[in-house]
Amino acid sequence: MKTKNYILILFIAFCCSMCNSSKKDKEETISKEKISKNPKHGHPTLTAEDSLKLVNHSIEVKGDVEFSLQLTVDSLKKMKVVTIDNLKVTGKNGETKRIIKACKGVLLKDILEKAKIRQNGHKDRNFYIVARASDDYKATFSWAEIFNNPTGENTYVLFEENGKPVKNGEMILICKNDIKTGPRHVYWLKSIEVYKVK
Repeated sequence: MKTKNYILILFIAFCCSMCNSSKKDKEETISKEKISKNPKHGHPTLTAEDSLKLVNHSIEVKGDVEFSLQLTVDSLKKMKVVTIDNLKVTGKNGETKRIIKACKGVLLKDILEKAKIRQNGHKDRNFYIVARASDDYKATFSWAEIFNNPTGENTYVLFEENGKPVKNGEMILICKNDIKTGPRHVYWLKSIEVYKVK
């Protein structure tokens, strides 16, 4: 009798553990489905073919500037090129997306000085700068950030990563001293636009 009861208890325990295991697996599956449905970032995932359609071979500097510019990788290479080591790209939650061991680019500040912002005297500083991608993603900077702040010495238009041309758009913009660099990491850079605050 004791043996029968013992076997019955083992059988019930086994059935309960199987039910709980099945329930747990189902919950994990549902949880994974929810995570996969939520996009990880603002950009939809693109195929390599779609990404190529967004590539720009030049960027336009326009708006409230004396000299509109059309910049290519070759024209950037003729400017003051800076090498940046161990550039960290972080997401909106602070997680490291990737580390670029070495990259080359030009300071946004140098590009804007070449285009010459249309200022009426040295006190005329109410401008903002928009870095726009071909998918219409935008990052903005104030005049003060670029010309009166450490951000100006840490915002680059990059054209080379780890000894190779940049993949996503030939030129990208990034602000190295942002706490989270991802939100102002502009792939497929199309234009740099200067506007006066009105």
